[in-house]
Amino acid sequence: MQWKRITAVAATVMLAAVACGSPSSNSGNKGDTNNVGGAQIKATDPTAKGPAPDVDGAKKGGTITVLSDTTPDTFDPTNIYYVDGNQIGKLFYRGLTQYRLDGPDHKPVLVPDLAEDLGTRSDDGLTWTFKLKQGIKYMDGTPVKAEDYAYAIKRSFAHELYDAGPTYQLQFFKDGDTYKGPYVAGGDKYDGVETPDDHTLVIHLAKKFDDLPYYAAFPMFTPIPKAKDTQKNYEQHPMTTGPYQVASYTPGTELKLTKNPSWDPNTDPVRHQYVDGWDFKFSQDLIKAQRQVLASSGPDANAVNYENLDVSLLPEVKDQSQLVKGQSPCNIMYTMDTRKIPLDVRKLIAKAHPYDSWRKVAGLNPTDDPPSSTILPPAVPGYEKYELPGLNGTGKGADDPAVAKEVKDELAKIGKSNFELSWYYSIDDKISTQTTQLRKQAFEKAGFKVRAIGVPKAQIRTYTGKQDAPVNIGKTPTGWCSDWPSGTSWFPVLFKSDAIPLGNSVGQLEDKALDAEIDAITAKSPDDQLKEWSKIDKEILEKYLPVLPLYYSSSNMPAGTNIGHAINDPTQGIFEFTSMFLKQS
Repeated sequence: MQWKRITAVAATVMLAAVACGSPSSNSGNKGDTNNVGGAQIKATDPTAKGPAPDVDGAKKGGTITVLSDTTPDTFDPTNIYYVDGNQIGKLFYRGLTQYRLDGPDHKPVLVPDLAEDLGTRSDDGLTWTFKLKQGIKYMDGTPVKAEDYAYAIKRSFAHELYDAGPTYQLQFFKDGDTYKGPYVAGGDKYDGVETPDDHTLVIHLAKKFDDLPYYAAFPMFTPIPKAKDTQKNYEQHPMTTGPYQVASYTPGTELKLTKNPSWDPNTDPVRHQYVDGWDFKFSQDLIKAQRQVLASSGPDANAVNYENLDVSLLPEVKDQSQLVKGQSPCNIMYTMDTRKIPLDVRKLIAKAHPYDSWRKVAGLNPTDDPPSSTILPPAVPGYEKYELPGLNGTGKGADDPAVAKEVKDELAKIGKSNFELSWYYSIDDKISTQTTQLRKQAFEKAGFKVRAIGVPKAQIRTYTGKQDAPVNIGKTPTGWCSDWPSGTSWFPVLFKSDAIPLGNSVGQLEDKALDAEIDAITAKSPDDQLKEWSKIDKEILEKYLPVLPLYYSSSNMPAGTNIGHAINDPTQGIFEFTSMFLKQS
């Protein structure tokens, strides 16, 4: 997911995925104070039933306001792939499966959601069968049909239209490389999915995909009635199955949710419907929004901000229980287009990058956002710590005059003086503007030419999300969070050649030998994969250098004093919204 798109982005201070919470008997906000933590494990409960266990002390009523400086690029379920869009979408979309957070550490456990089970795999691993819950209704009271699940899956293959969404189906599902979705001639027929009756969904694969039950938690698997599909306008009035429904949506500005009267808690093992509504306000000024939440004056006591607290505001924190902390399955990276920037130049970019001053201006602190030196973060099984020279997320870079001169001389030596570096930044975001200016000055001292292109914050993800954008730095994903606890949700989807047309490439690598190596590991058993992912991790940085590791992101998010059960979802590193309530409404 990015920061992951569900896996995370181009904004300078990126939305991180982490687990959270300072224990407080007064606030009900709990979590793990070890922000980076160890590797997550795959835990399942295939027999889980609704309703979700009540949260201690929970009360009903009122509206929670979310003041966000970042702006989700879409709320179309097929196109959601950033962690904030995914977590917000969980309030009104339900998938085949979902994560339940258990115990004081909020351990993620995969459970059935709209399915009755976690799927049954055929002996050859190429067919999965899901039994579907009966009696599920959309917000308007109409029944959900098995064909709606099949249609939603077919819809996800229209990748030219839904180009920001997840792409595992294109890689693993039967005919995924040739089927183009339901909108083309003959698109109604797709052999990769079938519904033999109204309580069964069958998915056929081109190759084994043992993590399919985890993938089925994505909004992409929420049912969509064909008759209601308005394509790009669907996000304005989507058919919802979660505890809330879309009251109004103004892209880039505001999303308002009200209660879904047709939601049945007895069918849902994960979600609650404690508050009457939600008001998400986007493109806010980060510092101002976080100050409002910390001050909790009047209605701001009912507000949260899901960005990590800017380090400059730490002295203003009077009540530590307002900060929700936790570990993360995410890594934030500085991406370089390997098609446009030669390897010897990429190595000099790594030497010139002003890590230390950039961290300061970006408002990061070493506890919540420790410097990274690998691709996999510590929360992902298969991670092994290593450091390559100059690639540990720290250092003065070209802020040191001696380093600046050395890089400038080496650029001249290889005939690359004034090599142009180009990227997008949010022109209406103070931190993005400041970090861009900092990097521009450092790189120019080191002999580079810089072309920084300012665009509105509300559109930054659209610009940076295009693999063929006319820039060579900072194409998304610039941050990634595990789609599930495995290297299979990292290396195949980010570093293979087909990640470019699929829209997820980190560094736009095109190397058939690397592709074959990744495929060989993916074909191994999960246990055998663990031994190999760290080797690929190091090889990619050492041999190809498509990214500069920056930091392992973890959560330190501010919550208003009237917010109850503000916890972080460790699968995504953002608030778990569906269990929040107001202490007084």
